[in-house]
Amino acid sequence: MKKFLILQLRADDEVADNEFHAMLRMGGLTEDEVHRVRIEHNGIPDDINPQDYAGIIVGGGPTCVSTPKEDQSPEQLKFDADLFKLSDVVYAHDIPYMGACYGIGILAAHQGACVSKEKYSEEVGPTHVYKTEAGAQDILLRDLPDDFYALCGHQEACQEVPESATLLLTSDVCPVQMFRIKENIYATQFHPELDYESICLRIDFYKHAGYFKPEDAEHVKAHCATQDIVYPAHILKAFVSRYRTH
Repeated sequence: MKKFLILQLRADDEVADNEFHAMLRMGGLTEDEVHRVRIEHNGIPDDINPQDYAGIIVGGGPTCVSTPKEDQSPEQLKFDADLFKLSDVVYAHDIPYMGACYGIGILAAHQGACVSKEKYSEEVGPTHVYKTEAGAQDILLRDLPDDFYALCGHQEACQEVPESATLLLTSDVCPVQMFRIKENIYATQFHPELDYESICLRIDFYKHAGYFKPEDAEHVKAHCATQDIVYPAHILKAFVSRYRTH
């Protein structure tokens, strides 16, 4: 049985562990079905071959794809370069991929699209997303409602849909919410693994990271509780179900 490769970029153990277990829970995965690699310090190990996995899941983090190279830390320069190399293989072989947050930014940048803080940044909280015509037909989305809420919170966003991609979900605040490249490569601006408990942990941990004023943390938590976030997790679970091998 091929495993899923989970790549994480969060340096804090508590937040990284919470994200990892949320990915397992929301994706319907067991620890035996995944190979977890934290790439925030040393990048992707040389012995990892993307073709050895049933699928690849890339999470988010506090770093920005659009940060100029001269301002990036050595760690980001390393994992960015490694993610670009991985994206070369993923794109060439249409390897199942689900990228969220940083995972959409790095994929879009790899495909030549502009990722920046120019427009479309989102406050932390529920975002109302809508299916496009193509999204209504996509296998990961076709059983979901035409519109629903997802949890976002980003300082940067795709300014355009990559030319190689098909837009599947959009929103009024940030137009590029989910796209597909070829048949098996997916990415979301929002976090399909997040529930209320997990986002509250991130709000507490990242309240000095520039997403909102630190003194507004409790207000932001309350805002996140105004919508029942149900359907994004179905996307992650549908991805896992489609590509799980036995």
